[in-house]
Amino acid sequence: MITVYGRPSSINVRKVLWLCDELDLTVARAAQNYDGPGPDPVPEVLALNPNGLIPVLTDGDHILWESNTICRYLAGKAGRDDLLPTDPTARSRVEQWMDWQATELNTSWRTAFMGLIRKSPAHSDPQALTAGIAGWNRTMALLDRQLDRTGAYVTGPTFTVADVVLGVSVHRWLHMPMTRPDLAAVGAYYHRLLTRPAFPPHARPDMP
Repeated sequence: MITVYGRPSSINVRKVLWLCDELDLTVARAAQNYDGPGPDPVPEVLALNPNGLIPVLTDGDHILWESNTICRYLAGKAGRDDLLPTDPTARSRVEQWMDWQATELNTSWRTAFMGLIRKSPAHSDPQALTAGIAGWNRTMALLDRQLDRTGAYVTGPTFTVADVVLGVSVHRWLHMPMTRPDLAAVGAYYHRLLTRPAFPPHARPDMP
């Protein structure tokens, strides 16, 4: 039995749960109110992930953390080479955009998300917040140019694991209470993803 630890409103938990639905996997759920290490980390999560972060996945005796790695594992175990190609060149394109999501895109939204949604005092400086929003919009514009080139999904005409990790990120950007440019390719991409039955439950407006 596969178990996923973490609250379903977490963006990193959502990508894993969405992929589980794409793969038609039945999973058990645990630590559904857990929001990260904080001052009182959940012992069962700390026992599995020394960072105390979610999501964590257990598959029998196998323990995994880092959401993008979990997604790679699930797609690979399922033998879904349409989602995670076995051809090295095609796979590298998918993993390139997964890594970009985890580094460049995640980094670009941190100030805006912490200031606007989490109301963090450390991220409340107006100038820093304005700069953070501008930086996030610039990063999303890069994604928009890529989607304009492909005309469909981030690596080409077919849906892959890269679109799972990017899809929840696009959802966050579109539902933030901030000014954003009209990125037509990103907007079309988001609506394309919403036509997949597994995506809407993990892309609710109340879960930015």
